[in-house]
Amino acid sequence: MNTEKVNNLVELFFKNYQKQNKNNKLLISLKDQNNQFTWEETFHSIKKVSSEIKKYINKGDRCLLISENRPEWFIADLSIMLSAGITVPAYTTYAERDYEYIINDCAPKLIFVSNQEQFNKVKNIIIKNKFIEKIFSFEELDIDKNKYVNLKEILLTLDHNDESFPKLDLKRINPACIIYTSGTQGNPKGVILSHGGILNNCEGALDILKPLITNQTRFLTWLPLSHSYEHTVQFVQISIGAKIFYAESIEKLIKNMNDCKPQLMTAVPRFYQNLYQKINASFNKATGLRKKLIYNMLELGKKKILKQDLSFLEKIIDNLLDKIVRKKIKSQFGGELKTFVSGGGALDKDVGVFLNAIGLPTLQGYGLTETSPVVSCNPINDIRVETVGPPFKGNEVKIAEDGEILVKGENVMLGYWNNDEETKKVLKNGWLHTGDIGVYENGYLKITDRKKDILITPGGDNISPVKIENELTNSKFIDHSIVYGDNKPYLVALLVLSEEKNITEEELKKEIDYVNNNLSKIENIKKFFIVKEKFSIENGMLTPTLKLKRYKIVQKYKNDFEKLYN
Repeated sequence: MNTEKVNNLVELFFKNYQKQNKNNKLLISLKDQNNQFTWEETFHSIKKVSSEIKKYINKGDRCLLISENRPEWFIADLSIMLSAGITVPAYTTYAERDYEYIINDCAPKLIFVSNQEQFNKVKNIIIKNKFIEKIFSFEELDIDKNKYVNLKEILLTLDHNDESFPKLDLKRINPACIIYTSGTQGNPKGVILSHGGILNNCEGALDILKPLITNQTRFLTWLPLSHSYEHTVQFVQISIGAKIFYAESIEKLIKNMNDCKPQLMTAVPRFYQNLYQKINASFNKATGLRKKLIYNMLELGKKKILKQDLSFLEKIIDNLLDKIVRKKIKSQFGGELKTFVSGGGALDKDVGVFLNAIGLPTLQGYGLTETSPVVSCNPINDIRVETVGPPFKGNEVKIAEDGEILVKGENVMLGYWNNDEETKKVLKNGWLHTGDIGVYENGYLKITDRKKDILITPGGDNISPVKIENELTNSKFIDHSIVYGDNKPYLVALLVLSEEKNITEEELKKEIDYVNNNLSKIENIKKFFIVKEKFSIENGMLTPTLKLKRYKIVQKYKNDFEKLYN
């Protein structure tokens, strides 16, 4: 549908609801098979919950939402918007001090929690804050029944006869949500995204997905809905009348793909890197004819994705390999996958080439929370793996003199909540200064660096640590790495090794030498040390979208890094 004429995200849902078979399933939990909602049930649930919310809030009031991914997340989000409130999603992995910071910063009138476990994380903070009017929960809580609203009880009785659409005075410029950036350093900032910004993203996504859309396209969703990427994806799913499956957990992702046979799936680069390592390890065990078939598939697949011509004979062989090798690989992921979409960070080129070559199409996109979040994405019919694709229409993108990517358009945030100083630093004359360095290649945007992650050698050379870290973590022996050496005579690295693989120090040195051979001399890792502690969301070393908290890690291991220069 044409989202340019839609005023807000609730209207987007209502307009698409009118086109659907009301009995088609829309929201399906793979963790609890009984937790499913048809389009009709979702529509009436949103109206019912909204009528309860309106008792407590006015237009523009914030409502904090703390829940793992599940159907009620979507219903709560739309109900808040229908009540003219602003959704403030929060990660379930936050520590109590993070919740306290966000609650004090945005002063929510209502707090939505999924269950007792999530409520326990904020109950001490709630006692301190008198501006919180009510708790809404998706399940029963062990507290006084007068202190919270149980959505399960509300949704037991729905008025299926009332098909009217409530009148809603929400324009595209109005705030839809405040999404706090997960923050690789310092306190998170509340990014205010408008209804129009997310609708603008939907319009661009529809252009990209048009060749892939079928009747009730199946999506598997597992990235936290509190992240701007997945939060916007749910409205793309609504735009195409999809069927949305909520994964049980990251550990059960492959099982869940076989359960629901998704056609589209979004994920972050870390997921694809793990996939690359596992499939590659499996390929390396192959012998005889199987090994030869895999080698030919990879070689021909790489030629295709890198836009190299195949001879007539190679085309015939490649078609055969589609049927006897790639089809088998695809079957391990449900068998019907049309494409993965990668966002939320830079996808390593080797990983992108590999996945596309073996028959798992992977579209790399680019964006940030402040752009609702997508700026650009590769189209399925012309994937250029070293790029992040052409900008979405409605985006104006230019490269500044110092190489920084600047973005202007409806998708750009309204600003940071309660933080004019930080807003002015990144929003200048309507242009968002992304902090990323890039170039244009034949209309496609290519990210070459991160402005604030650049290491500068004493000789004045600029080095991207992320590029080297990607090379290191492509090794089956290395789970995580941090490269260090700003204004130092040479580069060193912190390594977290894979528990699944046994490696001697001699083998590890050979692995580093192999990586160094693919790097320029100034990018070579001269020394390294190993950290036994795994980096995780729980220990505060990874953001909820699995990005390294570089600043925090460097601060923690500063002495170990510095010892390598003695």
